[in-house]
Amino acid sequence: MGQYRQEQVVTSLAGAVGEAISASLAPVDAELERRFPGDPGTRQPVHTVYVPGDTFAADTVRAWGDRALAALDEHAPDAASFAAVLGLADELAGPVYDRVRAKLEREPVEDLRVDFEDGYGPRPDPEEDGAAARAARLIAEAYRDGTAAPYMGIRMKCMEAPVRDRGIRTLDIFLTGLAEAGGLPGGLVLTLPKVTYAEQVTAMVRLLEAFEKARGLEPGRIGFEIQIETSQAVLGPDGTATVARMIGAAEGRATGLHYGTFDYSACLGVSAAHQSSDHPAADHAKAVMQVAAAGTGVRLSDGSTNVLPVGPTEKVHAAWRLHYGLTRRALARAYYQGWDMHPGHLPTRYAAVFAFYREGFEQAAARLARYAGRVSGDVMDEPATAKALSGYLLRGLDCGALDIAEVARATGLTRADLENFARPRRGDLTTSGQ
Repeated sequence: MGQYRQEQVVTSLAGAVGEAISASLAPVDAELERRFPGDPGTRQPVHTVYVPGDTFAADTVRAWGDRALAALDEHAPDAASFAAVLGLADELAGPVYDRVRAKLEREPVEDLRVDFEDGYGPRPDPEEDGAAARAARLIAEAYRDGTAAPYMGIRMKCMEAPVRDRGIRTLDIFLTGLAEAGGLPGGLVLTLPKVTYAEQVTAMVRLLEAFEKARGLEPGRIGFEIQIETSQAVLGPDGTATVARMIGAAEGRATGLHYGTFDYSACLGVSAAHQSSDHPAADHAKAVMQVAAAGTGVRLSDGSTNVLPVGPTEKVHAAWRLHYGLTRRALARAYYQGWDMHPGHLPTRYAAVFAFYREGFEQAAARLARYAGRVSGDVMDEPATAKALSGYLLRGLDCGALDIAEVARATGLTRADLENFARPRRGDLTTSGQ
């Protein structure tokens, strides 16, 4: 066996040099930690369902699940017929179909937003006041009796002058109703639409600060999503990426960036027939959103399709194929969430998500197992790749595409192990895992 020669180690720099550099970079270190804390480690829903404020009811979540199951019963009553519509591989047909049905029975909606903006429109003040109070009461009751979606909240009107006061009042009524009914639920999510200037985001922060102070809540308790649906939200008049400034203006409260397909497309002059989440203009906006949000802990959501799976079976199948394809396209581009506008979209939302995680499961699990065991293979993975692999498996577990038992068998890892790989310390990503 060969012997390693003991090398003589000689340096030229005094220790004070490194200390001085560290001191000079201390503000940068602090800025990195503040602006780029990384993923929060919480579950991200695979979709957001929007329901107008006047139609939201105590049974909305269950009703959506029942209508989605009925659509399957009518238009794809078994795994083979569903797989034929979507082009699923034979080995995926049964597992995906069974999991879709189980999901629709157990947890049909992961994230629900009661809409007081475009889906609700202008109403007399007493009517919107009553609808906001009713939404708070129903959501509080749903969390108490266990029928709530994991995430629920409202989309208020925007911060533009004509509707600003109305939006503020609706938010106040809703949050106050929740507070009076026992407190803000852990799954509370708020959406601020049609943001054009970072100052509007700052105004939302001040509004939430005032509410927290008035109700004696912990500062920073309430976060919100920023909806990106105007050209000004992507590129400012000075040529800068406005969305990056908006994340900073949220002062740590921004939880997500949601792309608004149709408002954004119309803002750019895209004709109605070509307004879609796969239009080049949409891809550009979402690419800017993605880079701006990277590392900040702010999640991304794709938009929706307005092609509804209704009518005769042929039309439903065509709409299903479109929605499935758009969802798979988004997942491949790391947009792990999107909007669903109709109960008939739920089967293809979950089919696309489950197929995405199940078809890549074995390879991802094997690569992560090799990395964790420091075993050489045909791919040399590094900590950043281990982070992506474990994040992939965790998202599959969270939505129900994967089971913890099968992940444990394939990787030899616990969920806690996966979470450690998915959220490494900053310096760990600069060190090779091989």
